[in-house]
Amino acid sequence: MSKSAIVIGAGIVGLATARALARRGYKVTVIERSSKAVGASIRNFGMVWPIGQPEGALYERALHAKSIWKETLAGAKCWSQEAGSLHMAYRQDELEVIQQFVEVSAYRPVGFLNAEETLAKSPAVNPEGLLGSLYSADEMIVDPREAIAAIPGYLTAALGVTFIWDTAISKVAYPAVYSGENSWSADEIFVCSGQDFETLYPDQFSTAPLTKCKLQMMRLEAQPDDWRIGPALCGGLSFIHYHGFKAAASLPGLKARYESEYAEYLKWGIHVMASQNGLGEITVGDSHEYALTFDPFDREFINTMILDYLGTFAQFKSPKVFQSWHGIYPKMTNGATEIVIRPESGVTIINGLGGNGMTLSFGLCDEVVGGTYRS
Repeated sequence: MSKSAIVIGAGIVGLATARALARRGYKVTVIERSSKAVGASIRNFGMVWPIGQPEGALYERALHAKSIWKETLAGAKCWSQEAGSLHMAYRQDELEVIQQFVEVSAYRPVGFLNAEETLAKSPAVNPEGLLGSLYSADEMIVDPREAIAAIPGYLTAALGVTFIWDTAISKVAYPAVYSGENSWSADEIFVCSGQDFETLYPDQFSTAPLTKCKLQMMRLEAQPDDWRIGPALCGGLSFIHYHGFKAAASLPGLKARYESEYAEYLKWGIHVMASQNGLGEITVGDSHEYALTFDPFDREFINTMILDYLGTFAQFKSPKVFQSWHGIYPKMTNGATEIVIRPESGVTIINGLGGNGMTLSFGLCDEVVGGTYRS
């Protein structure tokens, strides 16, 4: 008889874990506290972002995750676009980082584009002072709201996964999980929600090298006349945000200039990107505040700073903001990219992916379930 598994949480980590288990013959039940996933998994750009990962295991994990995304989105009949990405340069030090990154990244589908080639890639790039850009073909855009809502139906129909909604698990005592007087049992239990990790295993949560990150984001209305921006667009501040760019030798010099000229941006963890979904809407952001408890109110000046910086490298047919929000996710404080622990026999916690959930979860969870994961 096949083994059984319970997955707590129906965000991207929970869905990725459920898929990996079901693909290996497990009878899987996913238990989610809400009627649908409403946390960080739907409050993001929808970027599957290999360019942000350093060479080696993380880059390979991102590519593996992308292949699973493509298979899963096809089965769930969801929109996606292998749009690639553009990182623009308007100063010589930004240009040097791009050129150095391309030189040491022969394993990636990346290249330097001059100003004319950049504008041919995207009509949304600001041409004023443009020196060129880094183009990468790896990146893919999904609509997280659509995808995270549709994947449970696909997993049920294709792999027999059972979903139990509106049920908060209050206790785990292997082999059972409890919600009030109700309980379910399985051979293996996976805790895949930051909120549930904190509630179910407070001692492990409090001693783990974890904090939380609050980010602010906005969405511009669907662009008129089906106008498309092409690749995801990034300003120079993204060079110092993603570890993948540490391969460029001159990055510390660029960071030093930003620390002088953009001190207020760095104080609030702002780097600015834009991606367009299938409806033509453009998601822009974001900021990064770190704490265990946050002011629940968004800061208008942060949104203004994001939009101001966005205007330095991108311009759209309609700049009207029609949605704004914030998201909160767990973030490792020790430089690790995730935490995978077993607090008791038969129980696995997968957490702490930070802002890499969409990029790495499918790959990470496939490794954890498949027994190939190495921390």
